[in-house]
Amino acid sequence: MDFIDSAKKQFAYYRHLGAQTIDRLNDEQLVWHPEGDNNSIGIVVKHLWGNMMSRWTDFLTSDGEKEWRKRDEEFENDGLTKISITHMWNEGWDCLEKALAEITNDDLERIIYIRNQGHTVMEAINRQLSHYPYHVGQIVFLGKMILGAEWTSLSIPKGNSQVYNADKFSKEQRRGHFTDEILKKPGEKNA
Repeated sequence: MDFIDSAKKQFAYYRHLGAQTIDRLNDEQLVWHPEGDNNSIGIVVKHLWGNMMSRWTDFLTSDGEKEWRKRDEEFENDGLTKISITHMWNEGWDCLEKALAEITNDDLERIIYIRNQGHTVMEAINRQLSHYPYHVGQIVFLGKMILGAEWTSLSIPKGNSQVYNADKFSKEQRRGHFTDEILKKPGEKNA
């Protein structure tokens, strides 16, 4: 597995975690936020969408901070609904996935710019692999706060580590990405 394939799988995993959280919540829950100057899930999604659209549109040929991006407006709740939040979530991730599909290993050392600062393509991908999981973690945490006892784990549920590990260690050693089983489509066999 090469760097680009691994990055694609990492991004897909975080897209999955956020989508699973968004799917569990209604309009009101998606715009709820803790007291003070805190963001709702909807606002976090709007920010991610703005960042993704800016960074990944014309990824190899234009600065990652587009002139048309209005970052400060990403933190305003302007009538967000589950439909609009889901649309932004999918549009942002689709933009990222389209850009990644066009990158080859030969591009990894190529220089691109974000706010006029040069990054290799690999550095730019790693930058977003740090930024997006940070915000997806916020989304999942807020979802867990909102649903309380109704929340079900998106990973290994509390108290199930021994059972989970016993299953993993009962299998032969193998090479694969940790997301292969998590993101497997129904009916699809393990690689």
